[in-house]
Amino acid sequence: MTTVRQRRVGKGAEAAEDQPSEEKNVKPDGKILSDHTGGKLWNILSITVGGTVAISLGLLTSVYVATLHENDLWFSNIKEVEREISFRTECGLYYSYYKQMIQAASIQQGLHGLVYDNKTESVRTINILERMNVYQEVFLSILYRILPIQQYLEPVYFYIYTLFGLQAVYVIALYVTSWLLSGTWLSGLLAACWYITNRVDTTRVEFTIPLRENWALPFFAVQIAAITYLLRTHLQPVQERWTLMAVFIATFLFSLTWQFNQFMMLIQALALFILDCFDMLPTAKVTWLCIIQISALLLVCVLQFFNSMILGSLLISFNASVLIARTIQKNLKKGGLLNRLGKLILHVLLVLCLTLLINKFIKKILNLESDEHIFKFLKAKFGFGATRDFDANLYLCEEAFGLLPLNTFSRLSDTLLFYVYVFVLFLMTVAAVIVAFQNLSGSNQVQVMEKMEECTIALKPDAAYNLIHSVLFGCLALSTMRMKYLWTSHMCVFASFGLCSTEVWKLTLRCIHLYTSQRTHVIKYSIPIITLLYISYKFWPGIMDELSELREFYDPDTVELMNWIKSNTPNTAVFAGSMQLLAGVKLCTGRTLTNHPHYEDKNLRERTKQIYQIYAKRSPEDVYRILRSFGTDYVILEDSICYERRHSRGCRLRDLLDIANGHILVLFPCLFFEFFGNVCRYEFPSLCSNFPLMEGRGSKTQWYPGIVRM
Repeated sequence: MTTVRQRRVGKGAEAAEDQPSEEKNVKPDGKILSDHTGGKLWNILSITVGGTVAISLGLLTSVYVATLHENDLWFSNIKEVEREISFRTECGLYYSYYKQMIQAASIQQGLHGLVYDNKTESVRTINILERMNVYQEVFLSILYRILPIQQYLEPVYFYIYTLFGLQAVYVIALYVTSWLLSGTWLSGLLAACWYITNRVDTTRVEFTIPLRENWALPFFAVQIAAITYLLRTHLQPVQERWTLMAVFIATFLFSLTWQFNQFMMLIQALALFILDCFDMLPTAKVTWLCIIQISALLLVCVLQFFNSMILGSLLISFNASVLIARTIQKNLKKGGLLNRLGKLILHVLLVLCLTLLINKFIKKILNLESDEHIFKFLKAKFGFGATRDFDANLYLCEEAFGLLPLNTFSRLSDTLLFYVYVFVLFLMTVAAVIVAFQNLSGSNQVQVMEKMEECTIALKPDAAYNLIHSVLFGCLALSTMRMKYLWTSHMCVFASFGLCSTEVWKLTLRCIHLYTSQRTHVIKYSIPIITLLYISYKFWPGIMDELSELREFYDPDTVELMNWIKSNTPNTAVFAGSMQLLAGVKLCTGRTLTNHPHYEDKNLRERTKQIYQIYAKRSPEDVYRILRSFGTDYVILEDSICYERRHSRGCRLRDLLDIANGHILVLFPCLFFEFFGNVCRYEFPSLCSNFPLMEGRGSKTQWYPGIVRM
């Protein structure tokens, strides 16, 4: 018995059905030529209007976040030291290298200072270009020096305007991805509006400007857009080659600008692997994407002076294992359901085993331990045993590395984004499960129902990739709040695509037996327009109020501290303290540091733990010996750590140190000691309560409150 699907595949039937319509359309007056020309003109007009809207929205987003930044800090009116202090924690560290390159006598001298740096870590010379992803700062500083703009634009504005400009690229990439998926630029407009109205959960660029993710995520969005276009069917060879080149460039720039690139691309590689296993993507294109990921990462490795952390990344091991396993198992996609399931299980096990073996071998050869703190953190986070490890506990106690708060979903629901996303995600997931079962079963051996055929129509390769991408990054965001920005921005794309997709509405209406082509067309445009009107009505007044709210940067204590350091300490002085504050010390004063916030180095992590013993239950002699071993001249004690209230008991810095040192947490009578006008409250004896040099108060040496001179 012949199935309906098989009859439709037959060329004769298609020809018989199509021939009358062709005869009907062929007229002596040239109606076909007229229709073709009209359709082509309409496409050109649509692309022109859609492209103009995309660029306009991108530029408006850049102006919007730049205005928020100015209104929040009054950046144009505050002093240079206040501007630099506004770059908190690691942001200040990265910006300091841009400032260093700008102030260098020449570009060559600036590069030499980065390659042979002895001010970031005392008594050590390190290669900044190897250790950190700061090529963007190098490029910007060189560009600023060679362009004739020094008289019109200050270096700091050139820097922040570049980052705000990248937000335009980000929004345009999201817009284009949604447009490619749905076939209408109305979807891109909705995605961009959702991104802007959910700004609290989609970006933090206006207050963490130099953060690595603000450089990297626009390129990641461009890469996703290029992959979405690559996975479209019926591409010409020339189009495919140019798209692969675009994917490579975007992947390379993403990898170059963020140290966590390998983990994000590992999730992306896992998505491609899953789809390839279920025969939902062309194998050749998946292979090319794996090769592109490896090539881009190796090129970055070369530029970063063969950074061992890149060579030992799980991404390289995983992609290499996938390519090897595919070579070994050539008949993976042949056979019946049970046969293919068996092969698939063996294939997955083979890839996992090869990944672990290759990664273990590389790390053994390179003696690599730079990323061990990440795996310790993951092990403790997911309940595979408690740990006394200081680094793992430091991450576990930070809110940014905790679970995604529930109030995030209420904010996303206010704009209807979360509701639409869940609806589209459910529908597409059901379609993906049906299609995966169909592909594993084989169309020649199973009666293919009409419903399955509809699902196949709805789930094109580009839509399937974006579905799995969204699911995997959603899991990452739910487990680690800091990574939510990778998910929420793509959530805007995926939800808007579903709301404007002909295939999605066709499938939905067929399921409830209400399908007509006219009804589908009306719903496809009317619901997105209604959603846009609702968003505009509800959030436009709030955006206007936000733009009219004026605040000012105010941190007199830190400003006074930086000015005191510059005025009262030699240029060669070495400072110890918390990672976050020392980044600002380097940026504002140029003094040498003992430690800093860039935590992806085992020696630095151990050094930071030793420096933090000033807050632990250690004897003054031990603390003094530790500090002098790092060449410390001054120690900055912070009342925010002494009086810490942000974390609960057990997660305070001094508690983490006592746990790591093997001390038992027991309440002691509180000790008070007045230190240069500040009172530090401690439950354990520490540097604040019994450091011998505290008797210097009132002496001829003028020390700044909170600083101990060694």
